[in-house]
Parts: sequence; structure tokens; C-alpha cells
Amino acid sequence: MNRPLLLNPGPVTLSERVRNSLLLPDLCHREGEFFDLQDEIRERLLGVYGLDPATWSAVLLTGSGTAAVEAMLSSLVPAEGRLLVVENGVYGERMTNIAQRHGIACEVVRQEWTAPMDLAAVRRRLQAQPAITHVAAVHHETTTGRLNALNELAALCSEFGVALLADTVSSFGAEAIDFSRPGFTAAAATANKCLHGVPGACFVIVRRAALKTASARTLYLDLAAWSRAQDQRGTPFTPSVHAYYALREALREFADEGGFAARQAKYTALAGQVADGLAVLGVKPLLPTAESSVVLRAYHLPVDYARLHDGLKAKGFIIYAGQGALASTLFRISTMGALGPADMARLLGEVRNLLPT
Repeated sequence: MNRPLLLNPGPVTLSERVRNSLLLPDLCHREGEFFDLQDEIRERLLGVYGLDPATWSAVLLTGSGTAAVEAMLSSLVPAEGRLLVVENGVYGERMTNIAQRHGIACEVVRQEWTAPMDLAAVRRRLQAQPAITHVAAVHHETTTGRLNALNELAALCSEFGVALLADTVSSFGAEAIDFSRPGFTAAAATANKCLHGVPGACFVIVRRAALKTASARTLYLDLAAWSRAQDQRGTPFTPSVHAYYALREALREFADEGGFAARQAKYTALAGQVADGLAVLGVKPLLPTAESSVVLRAYHLPVDYARLHDGLKAKGFIIYAGQGALASTLFRISTMGALGPADMARLLGEVRNLLPT
């Protein structure tokens, strides 16, 4: 069967190796074999960025990336804490929404969706509001394909002694993340993006020290409770076992292919191939390369989106529209998943065929 190639920002096109892992035997989540699976995944997740398990905990959850973000925010900002969210896209706005729903004291530094984070404005807010204890931001804002200055923000948080909670859902495994900054406290991510697993498994990489003062605003998304149970080779609830099988295999494949450096290099090459090919066709990117993620980039529509989407879908490619007010002007292409240069060359040929002559 010819499977479509997914150029949307997750879920991704799976390798045969990961897809076949879904056929492994059914497994009870209270048996030792499941805890071996869970332990390996947690160890490999920390290994992606070479993190010390004595300092960091990889907390596995069942849910989408948003579940990981919600667990992070609702658990790690204490009742007396105050959160500052740095927004410049849909997913920053979602973090604010999560905080508000949990009754977390929250304020916002907001930029236009097409603008970078304003670190000077963040500095001013931290100077003016010493009650702020935590800052939340999105690393790769897939609304536009912008790679936000997360490492610089982490340095700023370290300077002011506040904790950074990062949405790395669309960057973990493919973009540089400086966990060494004292202010960097947690990163929420998912299996089905840069790690090439399947939907249903997500995780938070969190400093163990932060878990000691965690709140428990929810039953299911209590990050500290999940971490304690997993450290003791347990699980508080029934996880998505087959999604875990796929994540383990994806992490093994990730390591076999060269780890973070190789994954970033692959994405960089594919994203560059697409950008260069579209430039030849007169299709312009939204952002300069230096401000863009290697994971996904946004482009100005050369024709009506429905024509572009439907024409490419008929040829086996799934692209993504812009969001909100950008839907009528942009389309997005991700280079995550089991894709190669030949796939991108064929994509560019099909785009060419859809443009006016």
C-alpha cells in the first residue's frame, strides 16, 4: 500500500522499524516486562541530551504534547507562585489558557505571531514584578516555524532566579536545548514529532529538585506522583503500552542513526533542500533561515491553499495550512519523520506542476 508522506508538524511518517513495533505482544502494565520497557524509555530520553538521572527525571505520560505541557504547568508552579508566559503564537497562547484554567496567577509578555520573543520586555517585567517565580515559553512555535531564543531566555531566568518551563514539543531531539542553565527547570515534549514515535506517549524532563515542591492540582496530571511511581518501577494509571513500544523503538533508531547531532543535520539538509527548491519556483519563506527551526518552515502561498493541498494530497503528500489569520496566506512544510532527499525532490516537482504557467 502506498502511504502518504506526512509533512505536517506531527504525527510523522513512521519507519517500518517503528511501525512493526506496534505488533509486539499485548502486555500488562503491572508486569516486570512493562517496567523494563518504561525504564529503558526514561533512560534513553535523558540520553538524548546527555542528562544526569540524579538531577533530572524523565516522566512518561499517556497523552498528546499538550498533556505534557499541562502536567508541567499545573504541577510545577506552586500555589503561591506567579507565572509569566512569553507568547508569540498559538502554543504560547495555549500555555496561558492552561494556567488560567488551573487558577495559576499569570501574566503575559505578548508579541505578534510573526515576531520574535522580546527578551528586553521579559527583563523589564522580571525587574518590575519580583513576585514572578516561573517563566513559560515555547521553543519551536510551529504557528510560524519560528525557533524562539529559548537558551537566551534560560540565561535570563537564571539571572533573576526564576524557573523556566519550556514547551519543547516540536523541538526535543532536533534543536539545541541548554539544560545546564540553573534556571532551566522542565521541558515538555512528545513521542510523535522529532523522535518519530506514534501519538499517545508524551513526557516531561524535569529537575528532581523542582518535584519536591510540586503542586497536585489534578489527579491524572500530577507530575510528582508519576515520577515517584516510575522511580519505583510502577505506574499510577494504565498507560498506552503500544505507544510506549513505538517510542522505545524510535529512541533505539534515533541512537542507531547518530542521535541528536545526526537528527538535526538530517532535518537541516531536508529543510534547506525544500527552501532552495521553493525559492527557485518563486515561493517565499515567512521567516529568514536564521530565525527558523529546522523542523518546520512556513511559506507564502503561491496559489489557493485548497488547490495546493488537494493537488499534493493526490500525489501522496500532506502539507499544513497556516493557523488563524495566517490560514489564507501561508502553508507549512515539516521535514520530520522517515523522509529523505528523494521524497523532497518529488515534492518540489509536484509543487511546480501546481503553479500557474
